[in-house]
Amino acid sequence: MTEQEAITNEEPEELRIGAFICECGVNIAGAVDCYAVADYISTLPNVVTSVAVCFTCSDAGQAEIKNAIKDLNLNRVLVASCTPKTHEPIFRACVEEAGLNQYLFEFVNIREHCSWIHMWEKEDATRKAKELVRMGVARAALLEPLESSEVPVTNKALVIGAGVTGMQAAMDIGDMGFQVYLVEQGPSIGGKMAQLDKTFPTNDCSICILGPKMVEVARNENIEIMSYSEVEEVDGYVGNFKVKVKHKPRYLNIDECTGCGLCTEKCPVEVPYTEFNEGIGTRKAIYTPFPQAVPLRALVDKSICIDCGACIKACERGAIDMDQQETFSELDVGVIIVTAGYDVYDPEPNHDFGFGLYDNVITTMEFERLINASGPTMGKVVRPSDVQPPKRIGFVQCVGSRDTNSNIYCSSFCCMASLKNAQLLKEKYPETEVYIMYMDMRTPFRMYEEFYNRARDMGIRFIRGRPAEVTENEDHNIIARIEDTLTNEIVNLELDLMVLSVGAVASESTETVRQILKVSKAADGFMMEAHPKLKPVDTTLDGIFIGGMTQGPKDIPYSISQGSACAARATRFLAQGKALTEGITAKVDEDICVGCGVCVPMCPFQALSVEDDKLKIITALCKGCGTCMAACPTGALNQSHFKNEQLLAQVKNVFAYGEV
Repeated sequence: MTEQEAITNEEPEELRIGAFICECGVNIAGAVDCYAVADYISTLPNVVTSVAVCFTCSDAGQAEIKNAIKDLNLNRVLVASCTPKTHEPIFRACVEEAGLNQYLFEFVNIREHCSWIHMWEKEDATRKAKELVRMGVARAALLEPLESSEVPVTNKALVIGAGVTGMQAAMDIGDMGFQVYLVEQGPSIGGKMAQLDKTFPTNDCSICILGPKMVEVARNENIEIMSYSEVEEVDGYVGNFKVKVKHKPRYLNIDECTGCGLCTEKCPVEVPYTEFNEGIGTRKAIYTPFPQAVPLRALVDKSICIDCGACIKACERGAIDMDQQETFSELDVGVIIVTAGYDVYDPEPNHDFGFGLYDNVITTMEFERLINASGPTMGKVVRPSDVQPPKRIGFVQCVGSRDTNSNIYCSSFCCMASLKNAQLLKEKYPETEVYIMYMDMRTPFRMYEEFYNRARDMGIRFIRGRPAEVTENEDHNIIARIEDTLTNEIVNLELDLMVLSVGAVASESTETVRQILKVSKAADGFMMEAHPKLKPVDTTLDGIFIGGMTQGPKDIPYSISQGSACAARATRFLAQGKALTEGITAKVDEDICVGCGVCVPMCPFQALSVEDDKLKIITALCKGCGTCMAACPTGALNQSHFKNEQLLAQVKNVFAYGEV
């Protein structure tokens, strides 16, 4: 007898299904009669036990399931409770601990799919729950054991973006003894925090906090900084990512340059410094980004360089190389952390509140550079129109945030940023009148409310309302017409300077990285996490994590916390040296597959390719979404755990027994 004949003649397994109906307090039991559901399910074929359980996810509930598996020799388990997105891993682990293959478990959602949407229709909700669980029993009978597989993990990490979040993640991983590649698209690490004067709620000097951290990153022997570089391509999967990095030319030898600044002194070309000083002041064609830059090395802006050779003559070390070309690196890493930052909202296209029309309407970031002691005006706040100190200054909140015409979300840091800048103004210029025009002042975290109260005590005036109309008079003063919703009065405010508190938006570079990595995007344009509460820094792709402003607007402490969170999640893989891949994957019948490749572009995880007219599935990348299966014109693709016969069994059982 052949092996195949032996398998064919093998006695079929006796199905012994156990069903556990979760009450979940009143979450489910408030709308569904769980005991009636359990009694009904107990009458179905192959069901050995069917019981209602108060909380199936609790220790007691898990123990009841495990005991039933052992005592009743169950070989299939069904749990009807809440969402599998958060709870299925718990139950899979539970049945596996009891000696049952984790894929012989069926999950039925009777909370989101039943009790929550029929909470006032108990009879109908109970009937629907019976039908849903009956369908689950039919599918459970056809489940097959599957096995997860292990893949080795390269014990190196890639961090994309070297702002405060990326630096924290890199330092944490480096301190654990793992190699980190820190890729930053700009010429220096540090991010936007380097542009700020002070940080709330303590009003500490921003660069005094950031500068030592930047130096610490540079000194960490496990961190390799790749500044002025961009990620071009990413292939592979958790544990085995292959990354192509483009290094943009600085037009000088970074190992020879000492950052002395002689080349900058001799350069005759000057342009507005938009990259760091927000267009205030100027820079040369060859320049260092800012005095505390890491690495403290110059770079040449070839778009404005006139090739006069003055910098080459000034450089005693011969570091300048105008023929330098972009180069590429190939990296092998096990995990990737994306902390690529954000952009501030640009009010100019819509001329929000007169920005772009009137010189004396500026943004928060422009104000940060004005009041910064190391900024282009050496900390002297002046009006752009006449370079005179303003006597009356107003801050307008929620520009580019909480607005159906731009972005509906709150950017979370803008209220505190204006409170900080208003306080700094009052400290530096006590006689200046300072106004904050707001919709709602949001100060939710530790020491934030006290910070707000301090601003009020300093004499900063608050007007609840945003300008409905902004004009300019002959003195270039700004006239803001506001309805104060607290007093129901119309206020015509004449200001020497108006500052728009602009919010955060997802940056173009972040979107480029997102597309390269195939990470999901949220409705607000930022990268989407796997779960907002349970997996706030994970993505749906194993081994790829997101943090800081890449994931959404947040302040500096929150960003640093997320950097450490990303590092902790990523080093789980690095420390173990292996990663488990999901057993639920696509399968191809090579006898039917014609190698047409229709399925390849459909896969959102790039798990498919056609080689020599044969479909190849990278199981470590496959997430079992089933998209390829739906696209296949020949029916050659099937989905383990979601086979056609398993799904059809559910469909047939929708009305199989008539009235329930």
